[in-house]
Amino acid sequence: MNFFAAFLKVPDLRRRLLFTLAMLAVYRLGVFVSTPGIDVDRLRRQFEGAGGALFGLVNMFSGGALENFSIFTLGISPYISVSIIVQVLSPLIPALEALRKEGASGRRVLARYTRIGTIFLALIQGYFIAVGLERQDLVITSGALFRVTTAITLSAGTAFVMWLGEQISERGIGNGTSIIIFAGIVARMPDVLIGTVGLAQIGAVPPSSVLLTLLFSVLSVACIVFVERCQRKVPVQYPRRTVNNRVTQPVMQFMPLKINMASVIPPIFASALIVFLSTALGFSGNQFLADAASSLAPGAWFYEVLFGGLIIMFSFFYTSIIFNPDEVAENLKKNGGFIPGVRPGRETADHLYGILSRLTLWGAFYCAAICIIPQLVYVWFGVRDFAYVFGGTAILIVVGVTLDTAAQINSLLVARNYEDLMSKSSKIRAPMVSGRKRLLRRG
Repeated sequence: MNFFAAFLKVPDLRRRLLFTLAMLAVYRLGVFVSTPGIDVDRLRRQFEGAGGALFGLVNMFSGGALENFSIFTLGISPYISVSIIVQVLSPLIPALEALRKEGASGRRVLARYTRIGTIFLALIQGYFIAVGLERQDLVITSGALFRVTTAITLSAGTAFVMWLGEQISERGIGNGTSIIIFAGIVARMPDVLIGTVGLAQIGAVPPSSVLLTLLFSVLSVACIVFVERCQRKVPVQYPRRTVNNRVTQPVMQFMPLKINMASVIPPIFASALIVFLSTALGFSGNQFLADAASSLAPGAWFYEVLFGGLIIMFSFFYTSIIFNPDEVAENLKKNGGFIPGVRPGRETADHLYGILSRLTLWGAFYCAAICIIPQLVYVWFGVRDFAYVFGGTAILIVVGVTLDTAAQINSLLVARNYEDLMSKSSKIRAPMVSGRKRLLRRG
């Protein structure tokens, strides 16, 4: 069943897709609602003139909201930052670790803590942004009222975006946070692509550089798709079983382990931390710190080293959260499964740890390379704006979210087909059972 046929025939898929598109439309409308009291034109000219890292990074994650300094300027970044803090502190604080192990109820409590922390962080960021705008004389009327209203407006926008993401996760398709970031990046791609081609038309960049840039971006997408679909299949064998006095044959299955198990989470986390650091430095009012913020731009050596190190660190950290070899080994032992040539229990866990460590190492280096090398290439070609929207981080997020969303849609279709198959088999079985009953009554 192709996608369009499924869209027309499967009500649940149609409802989820339309709901997701409606939430994204609301988000994109909010991007054009400017925060009151700010000289938006002057702010945009100052950022464009500086070509700053703060403008590029924040604008990418806010989907262009910074250009209008909209109510969604902070976007989902505070939520990501607080999520990082909660996940890092969970193994260190026994109370948070206990909540994480409680299942759905514990996750709901952690989600509530994350929401509260997001509001506080957004208020702090919004206040310091307001102070920085006042110091740079970019506001219409300065004062305490402006700082408070700006902080409240930006934090309210973050809370609304966070709510949209949660609604998409629960009632739509895909992970809401990733979908919102995905929508912001994709929305800016046409303008950036047209602007890059325009640079060649006016002679600012050689046409050969633009052509090589486009070819390299296509090659990057192909590389990402290839690696993201690669798996290491670990064989798992289940012995003979007796079911209803019948002995079943041994079953050989495979446990698929992706090379990049953390997917797009490490670059998102790393970029969110750099955005937070850039915001603090850029609006501090200190010239030295403002100059330090300029080093957090694609192409700067400090940015590339910091970004790559954070990606590698978060790759190992997040993989350890989503895949626990001890739990997997225990579950295999309970169900009678085992890896051929490896004893159940501790040896199975050690074997999985070895495989996971090697996969995570290669996955972390791949993720860091795919996020850094395209940015360096595009900056070297002289298309800095292209590096923000078509750089490795943005493309990895777009491709990763697309593959994950497609997998979820496929799961819905498989579940739907299974339900249809079961309902048809029950309809076929019902006349057969009634016929048997009539024959028994006649006998």
